[in-house]
Amino acid sequence: MPVDQCTALAGQRLALRDAATRIDAAAVAPGGDGVPSFCEVTATIAPGIGIVLRLPATDWNGKFVEVGRGGYCRPVVMTECDNPLRKGFACIISDQGHKTAGSDDVWAADNLQAKVDCGFRGNHVAAVAGKAITQAYYRRALRHAYFIGCSTGGRMAMVEAQRFPHDFDGIVAGAPPVAKFYNGIALSWNALAALDPAGRPLLTADDLRLVHAAVLAKCDALDGLKDGIVGAALACRFDPAVVQCAPRQASASGGAVGACLTPAKVAAVRRIYAGPHDSAGRQLYDGAPLPGSELNWIGAYLPAGDQPSIILASMTEMFRYLQQPARGPDWSLSRLDWDSVSADVDLAEAYNGASNPDLSRFKAAGGRLILYHGLADQLIMPNSTIDYYRAVTRTMGGAAQTRDFARLFLVPGLGHCSGGDGATVIDPLAALDDWVEHRRAPDKLVGAHLRQPPANPYALVRLPLDPGDVAFTRPAYAYPATTRYAGHGDPAVATSFVAAN
Repeated sequence: MPVDQCTALAGQRLALRDAATRIDAAAVAPGGDGVPSFCEVTATIAPGIGIVLRLPATDWNGKFVEVGRGGYCRPVVMTECDNPLRKGFACIISDQGHKTAGSDDVWAADNLQAKVDCGFRGNHVAAVAGKAITQAYYRRALRHAYFIGCSTGGRMAMVEAQRFPHDFDGIVAGAPPVAKFYNGIALSWNALAALDPAGRPLLTADDLRLVHAAVLAKCDALDGLKDGIVGAALACRFDPAVVQCAPRQASASGGAVGACLTPAKVAAVRRIYAGPHDSAGRQLYDGAPLPGSELNWIGAYLPAGDQPSIILASMTEMFRYLQQPARGPDWSLSRLDWDSVSADVDLAEAYNGASNPDLSRFKAAGGRLILYHGLADQLIMPNSTIDYYRAVTRTMGGAAQTRDFARLFLVPGLGHCSGGDGATVIDPLAALDDWVEHRRAPDKLVGAHLRQPPANPYALVRLPLDPGDVAFTRPAYAYPATTRYAGHGDPAVATSFVAAN
């Protein structure tokens, strides 16, 4: 497209329903590393939602994709559009209505408009504005519009399917916290369980390595292959008592690998596996990390030196500022009352929740939904997504009626959205596009494990992969099927695995 066709967009005002938009800037960028040159449009949707839209200058495929970011309404990071741009998609990301350079949640304190925009409005109006700008730029209608996101982006995806079923033809929701604040209750429980009653660190990284080794010894081969991956995590019945020190055994080692855990440490691990309960023993949220995820707890639940754990810090922020009303900067997570915490979060859940199982309007609009979740996820509890999909199945009239438009894939060894010991690099957007465009419903997602995984598990992996970079591939079958080694063939090749029920 000519440069002047891009720059001419700057300064325009679009009187869109519920999404009055001012285009602040538009300029052509050169691209690179397989990303084509593009027209980048920066705009503001009233009252203060920022969007950045990248429009391929050549070889547009006629399709539009919105990317929902992880975290909680974090700043726009446009590298997350690189893979869609390589495939010819127009791609947009929204800041959800507030500007921040960090990971704090102070922006939400007593700011109902920001909470509403971040909770459910922001992605909808970004879709309205983004599609209008895309069609104006190319001067033709869109063929299809998609949404893809993981973690909070997955929650945003489910908000779209439930509240705005006509925005997108297809949606990918990865590891969605469908009940964000209830998942926050579970994370708070886990972070506090890693501390002793005085608030000092109780569990160590070596403790969790010891527990993980014991989990592998018991459950690694349940999927027919002993390979260092807990493929059948849902079938794993593990009691950390197997690594508890005998009564006369010295426990001064602190739980080093090859040693044992004190009864207090075993009890802490059990609390994490069990999930949050009130004082009467009633479960507050049906979700806890699964066996096989223990190594991922190290970077999440455990304190880092003299600093609180990432989860302890982020959950403190959540309860201080994202609740309605906010608790304020002096409140501490240790003050949570497990007998009242569920009621405390209900109002905030009302505008953040994405747990409505009635997707009949989305299905009637012709929408297609791919849900996926890593079985080694430590931040969003896998069982919560399974429970949600089961509720959808009941509500939509059964398994066959649900599989017509919505499928869930559980990925062994995948941590939170990316990283882990399994075949964790997947391309659900490609599967969604094939389903929408060619009506080929995916029975499996084939993932890959890299020979040299990024040091940062959340680093963007360029797609498509170079086959020389792949250590092994493996399928994740549509739920309720699970993945099992066929008993013959190269275990590094996905075709050596079959679906099991």
